[in-house]
Amino acid sequence: MSDQKRNYRMRRRAELEERTRRRITASAVALHEELGPARTSISAIAERAGVRRSTVYRHFPDEETLFAACSSHWRAANPPPDPHAWAAIEDAAARTETALRELYAFYGRTQAMYRSLLRDEPLVPVVQRRLRDFYGYLRTIRDVLIAGRGLRGRAANRTRAAIGHALAFPTWHSLTHEQGLADDDAVALMCLLVERAATQPRDV
Repeated sequence: MSDQKRNYRMRRRAELEERTRRRITASAVALHEELGPARTSISAIAERAGVRRSTVYRHFPDEETLFAACSSHWRAANPPPDPHAWAAIEDAAARTETALRELYAFYGRTQAMYRSLLRDEPLVPVVQRRLRDFYGYLRTIRDVLIAGRGLRGRAANRTRAAIGHALAFPTWHSLTHEQGLADDDAVALMCLLVERAATQPRDV
């Protein structure tokens, strides 16, 4: 066999392997969203991807590698809003409103996945580890929204807590699904909460 043919076959094999890997990853992501990680088995992933269980294990020998691939795949398709873009908004109230409006729109687009992940978080250790990045992202937003308010002591603590509550996915879900508010009304309500917390007597 010539080197040219050998190289072509090697490239072709690599392409097929990469396609298989992507198909397995996409199947796992879909099942995590539909059923939740706790109820997603390797057999179900293999069946959905049209491969054998052994093929799944060959590409992803453990949960960590599978979830890392799933996270990268899902984030690429669902990029969250950039908190640093909000930092340029000088008015703190306008900054909070903009952030909540964009974050709540993101939650609306991704709610099925977050419902599944947060429901299964206590049950699946790898989900707990993966969600650390999400919670870190929310802390970054909170820091951006509290910056420049000149708060200290209990007023700062109240405002930080109010912002953290407003940013949480369960808060958005409760307001829009259980209480029936539109996103705009949910944003307005949480902005009132944050600004009320910030304008109370600034005690130490």
